[in-house]
Amino acid sequence: MPMPGYVFRDGQAIPDSDLKEQQDGGNLAASSTDMTRVSTSTSSAMNTPTSSAADGDHPTDSHALANADHDHKGAAQVNEHETIKNLGWNQNPKNVPELVGGLDNDELWTLIRRFNKQMYHVKATTAPLLGGLDLNIADEDEFSPDKLRANVERLYMTVIIGLMGFGKHIARLRSWREPRRTGASAAVYAVAWILNLLVPTFLTTLIVLIVYPPSRPILFPPAPLALVDSSTGGVQSPKAGVLGSHDSATGAPEKHKGEAVEQEASNFVSGIGSIALSSATGKHNQGDPEPEALTSNEGKHEQGDPDSDPLNKSVPDPTRMAMAGADAKSSAQGGTPNEHHDKTKQPMEDAMWGKMRPVMHVIGDISDGWERFANALSPTAPFPKDRPRLTLAAVILPGVAVSILTSSAMFMKMSTLGVGLGFFGDPLIWRGLDWLNKNYPNWQKLLELRNSILKGVPTNAQLTITLLRIGEANRAPLPPPPSSDEPPPDQPKALHGDDVALDASHDEIQAAIHKDPGEKEASEAAAATAVGADEKPKHRHGAHILGFFKGTTKTGVETKLGVDKVRAKIGSTDAKNHLGVLPKEDEMVPTGPVDFKGRYKGHKGWINISTAARIPCVSWSRAASDGTGGAVENTIDKHEKHVAFKLPIQDIQELKKVGGLGWKAKIVVGWATGKTVADGLEIVDKAGNTWKLTAIQDRDQLFNRLIAIDGQKWESY
Repeated sequence: MPMPGYVFRDGQAIPDSDLKEQQDGGNLAASSTDMTRVSTSTSSAMNTPTSSAADGDHPTDSHALANADHDHKGAAQVNEHETIKNLGWNQNPKNVPELVGGLDNDELWTLIRRFNKQMYHVKATTAPLLGGLDLNIADEDEFSPDKLRANVERLYMTVIIGLMGFGKHIARLRSWREPRRTGASAAVYAVAWILNLLVPTFLTTLIVLIVYPPSRPILFPPAPLALVDSSTGGVQSPKAGVLGSHDSATGAPEKHKGEAVEQEASNFVSGIGSIALSSATGKHNQGDPEPEALTSNEGKHEQGDPDSDPLNKSVPDPTRMAMAGADAKSSAQGGTPNEHHDKTKQPMEDAMWGKMRPVMHVIGDISDGWERFANALSPTAPFPKDRPRLTLAAVILPGVAVSILTSSAMFMKMSTLGVGLGFFGDPLIWRGLDWLNKNYPNWQKLLELRNSILKGVPTNAQLTITLLRIGEANRAPLPPPPSSDEPPPDQPKALHGDDVALDASHDEIQAAIHKDPGEKEASEAAAATAVGADEKPKHRHGAHILGFFKGTTKTGVETKLGVDKVRAKIGSTDAKNHLGVLPKEDEMVPTGPVDFKGRYKGHKGWINISTAARIPCVSWSRAASDGTGGAVENTIDKHEKHVAFKLPIQDIQELKKVGGLGWKAKIVVGWATGKTVADGLEIVDKAGNTWKLTAIQDRDQLFNRLIAIDGQKWESY
């Protein structure tokens, strides 16, 4: 296993090669029509370390920031090698140096982890970017319950958690448990009220909070979210019983920063109604493996039968359970729920699902706006720190002057005038809108916050892709977030003086963040009682029945996957895409940052990213470019000999994450086998040719590298 700091040998370009058809069934059969020649065109400016494009040639602000010379540099911002640096891929996170200057590694990995959940499908665009940043959500983004789930989870982690924190700050102020802070606030309010300066005082305070960040902990002292009682404003014991995290509502323990909030968001979505039932099961048709007829011999994108997958077709749709339950209840009460009698059933169901797309977009826009405001108030390097705050303050400053010069009577007069114009001025309003549409077609886009006062301020996804591009620009790909199979520690997280500003004694706080011994003994006794109850015959019979069905299902899954091996040998593309989706433990080897284990047309191999050449390429071969230990001299020649396809990264038009199995089959396989399904990735070039890579163990890491290496402007779908 390579240690941090190891330099991989990926420095040679991969020449064109045809993989000849082998006689035995285990070798790859690839015709010359599957090959793509490396384009020698240099018409598009490339954003790679070897590119000589000037600053003005960078397609977006994100690319320009990634290639800028930063004052405070981390390990990923130092370009010392001509080959790829391994900064700690698949290593202990404690041994990884600071990757990006001014940003803690845990914060960076939290951004990447959430980015992986948010990004499914991206396409390159040539349209101008009004806000200067790419990776915006496309207007044509299609709805799927899994995307809705991701958006609601993001809404929880940003807006809902933020509003919870604000509400608890208000509760602390109103409780008078911090008398000096509450008294000072009440005195300022009273003076402003007497002088009729409430609005100017409020706006001035808001400007101070925006422009001068040190004022924020003074006016709103921090405290762990789960430690504050929202009704009394005092100290409470976290709902998880122990304070294992500071930014979650329950205080649950976490292995890595941000994981507790992510688990809360997942459980939040799982508790929503019938629409959330589909989201909780992960229904994402766009992410399902494509049917057999999708990829032709010429590599063209074609449509096939979505039910051609026998494993996915044989599994019932769990999203129909809610509707089936309602029908059963109606039948029991003498109703006639059959669609032949109820002509409103299908139209109403179609209308409800049709309205989910704009709802999903609204939720995404709210989360995007919240993230932009958060990144404007507390910018993350390498984005500018002062300009966004000064812009927001400049917008509010005229309000201070107007509020001082405007009397209450005049304010009411102007307000009622505006109401009257809005109610009775419809002809004038429509004429004005018609004039704007004719003379300034994009005026509505220009008024959006992201293109006006928040122009150049990123969402968390745009921030993440900029950080990924920084690593690629310096030949130092950012390591993926750490993971482990161990449960989180059931111990309270350390509290520092700056973390708790509550007016409570040390003993009160310690008693709140630790589990009460009596409660702990009671929970252990309850667990022992439950174990004893499980030993009763009736519960044992139930467990045996459940185990029987689980074992039967597992056998059925293994049988179907075994049949796929036979079908793959006789040429079934759909069956080939299923090979390797349930990797064995001995096959789970660490990969990256240069080579990623995956399959092409069902055959085992490695996906290689070569960036040292003038034109970076992605290719698939049956041999890794750096071998198993990275020190074998003939490994590059061995890799070149078995190349099946290669593609200049600058020619990639579309990247799409696809599931290793259908979404229904994933549920059954996960329940019956407990294994993780290895998913795939579709790559589409500018000519419309499609390459489908399957059974990729580190699919998200491969996806992140491909979207960050070159100069494409991406849109999220």
